[in-house]
Amino acid sequence: MFDLRWVLGFFIGLFLMTNSVFGQVGFPYCETFEGNDTQSATVFGADAVLAGDVLRLTSNELDQRGYVYVDIPFSSVFGIKASFEYFSYGGTGADGLSFFLYDAEVSNFTIGGFGGSLGYSKRNNEPGVSGAYMGIGFDEFGNFGNSTEARSGGFPGVGDQQVPDAIVIRGPGNGFDGYEFIAGRRTMEAGADGLPSDQQFPISSGGVGTTRVTDPNQPGYRKVFINLEPNPNDVGYLITVEMQYTTEANNSRLISIFERLPYRFEAPEDLKVGFSASTGGETNFHEIRNLIVEVSNDDGLLEPEGVDFLDKASCEGQENTYFITDEEVVLPNPNSEIRCLQFYRSLEDIEEEESDVCSQGRCREENRELVLPEGVFRAAGQGGDFTFFPNEGFTDQNVTVYYTITDTYGKTSTGNSMTLLIQESPDPVTLRLAGSEEELDEIRLCPDESIVLEAVGDEEYERFEWYKDGEIITDAESEELQVSDKGLYSVIVYNRKNCPAFSNEVSVDYPEFPEAELDLPLIGCIPGEPVDGLSAIANLDLENFDYRLTKDGVELINEEIVQISESGIYQLEVKHKDLDCYGPATDFEVEIYEDALVANFDFEVAGTGIKSDEDGGIFADDTIQFTNLSDDRAVSYEWIFSPGLSSESENPTHVFGEKGEFEVELVITDENGCQSSVKKLVSITKSYRVMVPTGFTPEENTNQFFTPKYKGLVSAELLIFNLWGELLFRSDELDGEGWDGRLEGNLLDAGTYVYRFNGVSVDGESVKESGKFRLIR
Repeated sequence: MFDLRWVLGFFIGLFLMTNSVFGQVGFPYCETFEGNDTQSATVFGADAVLAGDVLRLTSNELDQRGYVYVDIPFSSVFGIKASFEYFSYGGTGADGLSFFLYDAEVSNFTIGGFGGSLGYSKRNNEPGVSGAYMGIGFDEFGNFGNSTEARSGGFPGVGDQQVPDAIVIRGPGNGFDGYEFIAGRRTMEAGADGLPSDQQFPISSGGVGTTRVTDPNQPGYRKVFINLEPNPNDVGYLITVEMQYTTEANNSRLISIFERLPYRFEAPEDLKVGFSASTGGETNFHEIRNLIVEVSNDDGLLEPEGVDFLDKASCEGQENTYFITDEEVVLPNPNSEIRCLQFYRSLEDIEEEESDVCSQGRCREENRELVLPEGVFRAAGQGGDFTFFPNEGFTDQNVTVYYTITDTYGKTSTGNSMTLLIQESPDPVTLRLAGSEEELDEIRLCPDESIVLEAVGDEEYERFEWYKDGEIITDAESEELQVSDKGLYSVIVYNRKNCPAFSNEVSVDYPEFPEAELDLPLIGCIPGEPVDGLSAIANLDLENFDYRLTKDGVELINEEIVQISESGIYQLEVKHKDLDCYGPATDFEVEIYEDALVANFDFEVAGTGIKSDEDGGIFADDTIQFTNLSDDRAVSYEWIFSPGLSSESENPTHVFGEKGEFEVELVITDENGCQSSVKKLVSITKSYRVMVPTGFTPEENTNQFFTPKYKGLVSAELLIFNLWGELLFRSDELDGEGWDGRLEGNLLDAGTYVYRFNGVSVDGESVKESGKFRLIR
């Protein structure tokens, strides 16, 4: 019987969407390749692109290959006819294009080898078209008809020689097997496998620099007609190939290339049709347009038969959706389905099938929608789906329309009637929580919690249909529904006239418990000071969730968790704010130090014990040793000597290089990230020191040289004079040996001499010393 169903709003929306999305499905199949779009069943790839109202299979470049196929299987029982224009031009003349059929059961289509294999046959280490049944090549360069590049067979006697300008048929194959040479015709030569001289033409329209020829009256125009007629006496087909070509202006010719040539290979149950082209070391543009694919044995197809539908109900003021199934009508052709519906006001309006084969390939757009005073009928883009929207004011009246069905092969029924009764629709019904006056869009529940939904309206209802996630709930037939599962719930109620009212949708959700991302343990570095537990929750969200922390009878909620004053293992639970149930507890470890982390250090001039002026003072260039005396829990250290100068050693050394008061800080860190610091003052009071001896003994083994002892100087000058002021010795060597008591190599007499010492300290202070000393012999 005719299947009438009312569906929810989103199903209606989906129906309307399909009306605009789906195009032609089935045969006849017509593809012009005009514009920037193709039909959904037209699939092209590799180097193929849409370009200027054609499908360009290859550009005028080296080593190109492109393909297109019609992703609609057709029964091999009826054969196939195809026609198309092709354009080959602009290059050096290679390689060509091919028309092919392959097994519709192949799930992963792959194109064949490029170059001389024309995208159909195998080529050296490149496999051929997957599941190939037949390939007809239009060969410009001359390799599709020979055995080069590991192809199987060729024109008799040619071996590896090129056979340019040829139309060649190759057989079934898969991968690296098959694709045998079956037959060929040379289009520029006479003889047994050629053409009469007055019928000869080149496969390509022209050479380098030529352009696309689209006018049948101009030289270079090419169009192909292929008919694969089922062989009544054998397996396979009788192949007819005809060419329309123009070599002289205003003299387009149509000749036969193959006339009912037997092709004795059993065909798969279903086939698909495709085209490919390729270039190799030579090039051409290869393009096709105005493709028409139809069934060969059209006389063997029967028209589908519809049925008259009477007294079916519809409800005014709302979209009513219906389905005519394949089982309710007669579809006599194998593997046939309802392609589309078309609506008419009367039987007289149903036109005879148009002679233009492409008009059969689509349902006419103007017949997919029929507007009547009583309402609007709309057919879907494919299949037997349609809707009727009755206008108000026609309650209890009948409306009759006429329809046709078109099947997969483009055959259309003669027309049948359809009568629908328009009934009054009830007002919408409200779905709400039982016992509540509030209409809700969403209800959130805790695990194991259930609710009761009720349908509330302004009249008595005969029947209730409850839905969960768009699926009807069986055995739910009252105005109330017990709900304990997550889902989107709705109800359709029916009044005494069996018209539906649709409820609002209510989402019932059992949300998963929120999961806290924790950074634990939580450490309190300062004894006796509370810690902030919320700081350990990386994904804290107090706006949407509640947090509860418990231990030994202590309970902290949300902001209270910022004051945790005891160490221990707590239990953290989280819940949604709008629900009463907390999720599973998680261990929450808190450790507050009982003993504070203490930093300490000492320092001295390295190896001397000098720490201050009391010990002799610290000089600007003294190396000071710093010794860590901190808590053993420390694992890292940072010494800050002055801005920009620091060390991470445990016991570093440092030279300040100038006088002054320096505050040195040590910051220690333990394994938990707790820190402690201490500062101490280092006083640098001395920049230099000079000590001058009172005498020296140049002839002894010790004390042989006279020189001041000094520290903290960056330059020094020593001058020695006799008592009459004569200069005896001068040296500006820093840390030099000094005076050996000689003048020009001769040791001077014992006695009193005068010294003068000049220097500059590390902080730039001028140093001057002078006095007397004795040379002792």
